[in-house]
Amino acid sequence: MYVWGWSGMSHDASLAVFEKQGSELDLLFAAHSERYSRVKNDKHLNTGIILDALNYGDTPSKLYYYEKSRLKKTRQLYAGQFKLLNKEHPKSYFSKVYSPAPKMKSMSHHHSHAAAGYYTSKFRDAAVLCIDSIGEWETLSIWQGQDTKLTKKFSQWYPNSVGIWYSAMTQRIGLKPQEHEYILMGMAAVGDPEKHKARIMEDFLYPFTAEPYIRFKRNLHRGCRDWAPELNTPQDYADIAAGVQAVYEIIFEKLVQSALGMIDSKNIVIMGGCALNCVANSIANKYYDNVWIMPNPGDAGSSIGAVLAHYKTFVNWPGAYLGHNIEGKYPVACVMSALLEDKITAVASGRAEFGPRALGHRSILADPRGDDVKDRVNKLKQRESFRPFAPMILEEYADEYFEHYNGTQSVINPYMQMTVRCKRPDLFPAIVHYDNSSRLQTVSKADCPDVYNLLKQWYKHTGCPMLLNTSLNIKGEPLVNTRQDAERWTEQYGVKICLPK
Repeated sequence: MYVWGWSGMSHDASLAVFEKQGSELDLLFAAHSERYSRVKNDKHLNTGIILDALNYGDTPSKLYYYEKSRLKKTRQLYAGQFKLLNKEHPKSYFSKVYSPAPKMKSMSHHHSHAAAGYYTSKFRDAAVLCIDSIGEWETLSIWQGQDTKLTKKFSQWYPNSVGIWYSAMTQRIGLKPQEHEYILMGMAAVGDPEKHKARIMEDFLYPFTAEPYIRFKRNLHRGCRDWAPELNTPQDYADIAAGVQAVYEIIFEKLVQSALGMIDSKNIVIMGGCALNCVANSIANKYYDNVWIMPNPGDAGSSIGAVLAHYKTFVNWPGAYLGHNIEGKYPVACVMSALLEDKITAVASGRAEFGPRALGHRSILADPRGDDVKDRVNKLKQRESFRPFAPMILEEYADEYFEHYNGTQSVINPYMQMTVRCKRPDLFPAIVHYDNSSRLQTVSKADCPDVYNLLKQWYKHTGCPMLLNTSLNIKGEPLVNTRQDAERWTEQYGVKICLPK
């Protein structure tokens, strides 16, 4: 029997396919609609993603949606968001894009987040922390995972929202809310966090209490364009970004401590859109022995979570390579030749990554040692010059070149979910940020044999166990998905993409 989970109708539509055999669930496929439509953050399902899903399973018997649509409408009415109201019920919408539509069940938004994280982990007990902008009404929740049971221990509701506040501050510095938060996070490293941190805390937050509540002094759903200070220079913007990020890290640490106080476990799962803040995520290592963040922790990942929330069972987690397949042997020789000749190339091979991070299957790759490489890649991707790039490294060499900020734990991190400190930034200028941090991807033979083999060959030829790795796209565009996308991209931007033969 095949069951599907989906998210969408608001933003970031995605589809997941499971096979259910008895009590066992196998995850066969998960992908973003935007990769097929080529519309960034596409909220709609489309023919391309549905046809691809059918390649991995027969007609679905059941369908699970990632939130309670009627409950969400009550909040939208309360908030005066009349233009955002979905006029259609998810089931009627789905019946228009796929027929015959199977029986559908809706799960709550934060339950879907929590389930997507906990049931894809290897833990059998854990605290589960979900932080996002908003689901139906919930903006923050803490859960206890024990065996196959998820129990909600704490919940915070709209309008108090850490995610909405961070998005409002993103808008305040001239960026696009609900899209450019990652740019604010990167900009923060070039600013002075102390210049505005106290003022941000005073103007926006009520003092913390012993409870996990994060209370805000104003409803930020419509932004905070009226908030001072004046912004005249690039440094002014960077200083605000640094203050915002510093305050977010204070909030995040309080929530991690709250989860630790509520739930007796050495393991924590972090989910929701805010779980993409890789700088803050590293703080969890100070308090927990083990941290798991599913590679797609935001709303798109809840296509997986909706199914798992219903069945309340652990999935046989296959890794992050779940999307469209460009068939053929991974082009190691092509990548090596291009890197040795020009220092920069790209690759599109195998199953696409499910999530916002490119992990070697839809990636631009470069030699991390070149002084000019960072500027060249930023120019290619049409990004701001301060934006950092991530390294991918052979897992067995990770601890030799990187360390956690607390200096106590291994840096094994296969999905780029945390930042670590580079021990030799002088050797690898292309993959360190201004604070010598790196958003690391560690590569093991078990997790990704193709990319592991590439890195092995690169290390054999150069003595360098890592490569710069960034997503195969241009700013504002979805990642390359298909062979046809790659061929068009090569023609348009003049960078060779190595494809399987």
